[in-house]
Amino acid sequence: MHAKDILIDGYGRIREEVHAAVEGLGPDDLNARPTAETNSIAWLIWHLTRVQDDHIADAFDLDQVWLTQDWEKRFGLGLPRHDTGYGHSAAKVGKVRVDSRDLLTGYYDAVHEQTLRALRGVSAADLERVVDERWDPPVTLGVRLVSVLSDDLQHVGQAAYVRGLLQSAVA
Repeated sequence: MHAKDILIDGYGRIREEVHAAVEGLGPDDLNARPTAETNSIAWLIWHLTRVQDDHIADAFDLDQVWLTQDWEKRFGLGLPRHDTGYGHSAAKVGKVRVDSRDLLTGYYDAVHEQTLRALRGVSAADLERVVDERWDPPVTLGVRLVSVLSDDLQHVGQAAYVRGLLQSAVA
């Protein structure tokens, strides 16, 4: 198996987990926050998708799906155009609200498709290309792809945990 195939499989697992985390949930559950200082499922899925969109677009010199496919307008969050949620205060987390899970999964699926198109063209040599020199050592494409994969899996796991909290509160 080639490295790109492992990455494609890993990113496919994120998609499966995103859909599982929001399946059957309405706006109340998607936007619920276990406490005033914690993240909602909507924020977690939006954030992991924004990070993937931002980082993949940057690494492959692509346009962000958020901007080119009007997802920013569809969400209508009133946040800066390039906001990914990094460092959000509790107040900003509260601004990320959705009316349906279809908005979240639609945006995620569009980003996932762009990610897959980019990954399908990756060679072993490409994974060594430096994509971010602001770090020491500089970040290669391979490291960036694994970093996004890891971050996204952590956030979707958090969304699944919040879902479990909400469901156990009802039981």
